[in-house]
Amino acid sequence: MNLSPALLLISSVVFIFGAVVGSFLNVCIARLPKGESIVSPPSHCPLCKTPIAFYDNIPLISYLHLRGRCRSCGERISPRYFVVEFLMAVLAVLLFSRIGLGLAFFVNFVLVAALIVITFIDLDVRIVPDVISLPGIGLGLISSIVNSQWSMDYSAIVPSPVSSLLGILVGGGSLLLVAWTYQFFTGIEGMGGGDIKLLAMIGAFLGWPSIPVTLFFASLIGSIVGVAFMLKKGVDSKYALPFAPFLCFGALVYLFFGKLLIALYQPLG
Repeated sequence: MNLSPALLLISSVVFIFGAVVGSFLNVCIARLPKGESIVSPPSHCPLCKTPIAFYDNIPLISYLHLRGRCRSCGERISPRYFVVEFLMAVLAVLLFSRIGLGLAFFVNFVLVAALIVITFIDLDVRIVPDVISLPGIGLGLISSIVNSQWSMDYSAIVPSPVSSLLGILVGGGSLLLVAWTYQFFTGIEGMGGGDIKLLAMIGAFLGWPSIPVTLFFASLIGSIVGVAFMLKKGVDSKYALPFAPFLCFGALVYLFFGKLLIALYQPLG
């Protein structure tokens, strides 16, 4: 497919913007679990603590130029920093190609950024930070109200206020019910409160139809990964994998393919 020069330029700007935001997300991922400020001190090497000069803090390019090492101490820096920047940049371009620039883009850009931060923090320390999920619930609901009042794009994927509110209730309520039921029969806490608040946030941003799609793909991919992990590591079925990354993956599936997936299950006519 041939892209016009204007579209190519806008896509490039969106990619750069996504990479810059991805650089900030790395700060959030590293500092939020420790309760540290995401504003100060300025970016520094996580090993030798040397402040990073502006010319060594260019998203993607600096990591490749320095071959993933600190200029001061020479120690290797986690490839996660490059992955997060690249992932945010790519998803930003995909989101732009999906819905264009407008209120829906910026609302869902915030959601994508939050999902990336939550995913990597949960993988690192098994925590879904309330400082992201709880404000995210309110922001998702507020954005649906703003969109319903100001936006004339009725095809946008920002849900109606009613759908957003139902998404909060259905998302949080469904996992809360699962957690209570599992604990009642097994005596073991099988679902963390962070996952419950995360799914409520997803429902707030994407509306109640996103909940079954998110849960389906989260459970499907989670089961596949869980079985593979058990076979490789030799652990039993009670081993707890972090579930938030799978919920985030399911939310992204709905964000980009939700309407198509739902249409496939609707009766013809």
